[in-house]
Amino acid sequence: MKLAHALRIAPGEVIALVGGGGKTTAMFQLAAELAHPQKFRVLTTTTTRIFAAQISRSPAHVTFDPERQTMADILPQLESALDKFGQVLLIGQADPVSGKAFGVPPEIIDALAATGRFSLIINEADGSRMRSFKAPADHEPVIPACTTLVMPMVGLDVLGQPLTDEAVHRAGLVSRLSGGEPGSPVSAEIIARTICHPQGGLKNIPAGARVIPLLNKINGTAELVAGRGVAQKLLTCPAIEAVGLGAVQQAQNPIIEMQGRTAIIILAAGGSSRFGSPKQLARWGAYTFLERAVDIALAAEAGPVIAVLGAEAARCRAVLTGRPVGVVENKNWAAGQSSSMQAGLAALPDNVNSALFLLVDQPEVQPETIKAVIARYRQTMAPIVWPEFEGRRGNPVLFDQALFAELHRITGDTGGRPLLHAYQSEAERVAVSDPGVLLDFDHPRDLEAYR
Repeated sequence: MKLAHALRIAPGEVIALVGGGGKTTAMFQLAAELAHPQKFRVLTTTTTRIFAAQISRSPAHVTFDPERQTMADILPQLESALDKFGQVLLIGQADPVSGKAFGVPPEIIDALAATGRFSLIINEADGSRMRSFKAPADHEPVIPACTTLVMPMVGLDVLGQPLTDEAVHRAGLVSRLSGGEPGSPVSAEIIARTICHPQGGLKNIPAGARVIPLLNKINGTAELVAGRGVAQKLLTCPAIEAVGLGAVQQAQNPIIEMQGRTAIIILAAGGSSRFGSPKQLARWGAYTFLERAVDIALAAEAGPVIAVLGAEAARCRAVLTGRPVGVVENKNWAAGQSSSMQAGLAALPDNVNSALFLLVDQPEVQPETIKAVIARYRQTMAPIVWPEFEGRRGNPVLFDQALFAELHRITGDTGGRPLLHAYQSEAERVAVSDPGVLLDFDHPRDLEAYR
């Protein structure tokens, strides 16, 4: 995946890259993705320092001297470079001792963002002395107030390295924030605790800004598996929206997958008029349909899991006692499946990235099928993902959060079907060997025939 797609970049975003392990590469990669192909006008900059060799990665740069210039002085130069290249780097004066260029004051970035002349501003807001992992000092990171997305970065080549200053920038501070012993191997726990700490990766985050850590330098299966482990620990922090895994030096597809929170919403509110009795309480072996659906959802290891109840809600609640599942009662269940779908969506936390709808009368769907649908979503960030058995579309279907508002506008007993047609060209299909995705039960005779 492209960085811009994975991060849901919209016009007007101001991004701050913090941490270590590839910030400059990520900045210029994202600028290249959006400058000409997407016609964005991209301003790259830094509030820390930048090497001369890194400056040369931009097709044009403008130097700002805060003692002699104002924003009005540099705007024409920036506009000219943007007209020609689609992107431009703004830096401060060069330091004659280190050879680095100084950063730009954060209030200048705030003022530039307020002009509305830039589609995207990307700011390297932290220094790491070429280390893959760090903790910020008192004066770091320097994040402008206008920032809408903060990306704490870590190069996963640090995993297993000793927690010393040779491998980690400010190893002592990482030790204090994470509880890791000095000199011990850097673990997933140490990385996650440091990023999730308010004085670590969450330091100086402006109110309302999204936080998406990027785990970089993943170049093989073993590193990807390790990265998933780090991501799952990071996602226990409610402030983190999602976690990117990839290798930003790979220009074509720098993101391998985006780890996030996928809710499973079990639709179990209907009156079962054709079935003749509450279908959700019908028996499937030793369990009811409802218990079976919840157990399938829990076995898929996603979360949160929410059961939407309606008809016979009290009896349904009773059979779920002891299972770690959220319960929502749809008082308007007679209005059709769309009302239950919307009741489930309304109960989700804000940090959920997608929702998968599992029908209560599909007891043969396998947890592995749900895992496969979620995996495809993480690899593509498609708006809709569904399973197919022998070329036929089945359930459950996953919807990206970008479609939640549209799902809320659907009425009647159609569920999300209108969006399946509207977005079929963008949807992802997952071929499965699970006939249960096509199997449901509308009449008792269907159930008897299957048995």
